[in-house]
Amino acid sequence: MSRNFNEWFSKFKSSISNYSYYVNFDKIYEQADKYKVELNILNSLIGSKNIEEEFENIIVKYPETLEVIPMLLAVRSNEIFIKDKTDEYLFKFNKLIYSIEDYIKFMRETGLFELLQNHIINNLYDYLLGVEVGLDSNGRKNRGGHLMEDLVEEYIIKAGFEKGTSYFKEMYLADIEKKWNLDLSAMSGNNTSTKRFDFVIKTDNQVYVIETNFYSSGGSKLNETARSYKMLAEESKQVKGVTFIWFTDGLGWIGARKNLEETFNELETLYNIDDLDNGILERLN
Repeated sequence: MSRNFNEWFSKFKSSISNYSYYVNFDKIYEQADKYKVELNILNSLIGSKNIEEEFENIIVKYPETLEVIPMLLAVRSNEIFIKDKTDEYLFKFNKLIYSIEDYIKFMRETGLFELLQNHIINNLYDYLLGVEVGLDSNGRKNRGGHLMEDLVEEYIIKAGFEKGTSYFKEMYLADIEKKWNLDLSAMSGNNTSTKRFDFVIKTDNQVYVIETNFYSSGGSKLNETARSYKMLAEESKQVKGVTFIWFTDGLGWIGARKNLEETFNELETLYNIDDLDNGILERLN
């Protein structure tokens, strides 16, 4: 039965975010707990009347507390580059490479002394938890990429396929060829590609190689994604016993709708979440 792109596209979803998508609190607590001792030592600087001298004493006696400082500025690295009017510095915080006076200047000029001395915060551990929440938001892109994989895997299992037996996760072309004695050179640029598929489903009659993604926001990458998968669809038709399936969804496709439609017209096995809801995987044979 012929499919209508506009009808199919109208069922795209705005989001598939679950509760754990927004903040990974387990990771945040783990990161903050690693430095709990150092943070508590630096807590002694809160409200200090003689903060520079006390900071120097702490660094001399507990040099390991230096490692925490970049994190207080929401920096993951243990190196921070600074250029002021007269000099350039590459501060290292796993060891003292400049004088303590330079590190005191760093604390003063970045505003960390003011944060501590003026009692703007009450506890560095709590403060770091907040910093880590902010930094963790950058991880949403990676978590978002896995959301669609996880969703599709739920439907694969629901359709009766068993992991390691009839479905496999993250398989390279070379591994697929070896496992089922296939020649996928048409899909690998004559064995020059190291393409890895999100899932592979093996039935009695066919090997299904599957890609998944979800785009809640647009960008130039989507046009390239649609074009590359269109090419992959064309290449897969040259391989007997292998079918390429692409599951995608998300309103980010609105800006790349034309390119997606071209791929839709070329790839009969391009599906969205609505197709999954309607049991498309149960009909594989």
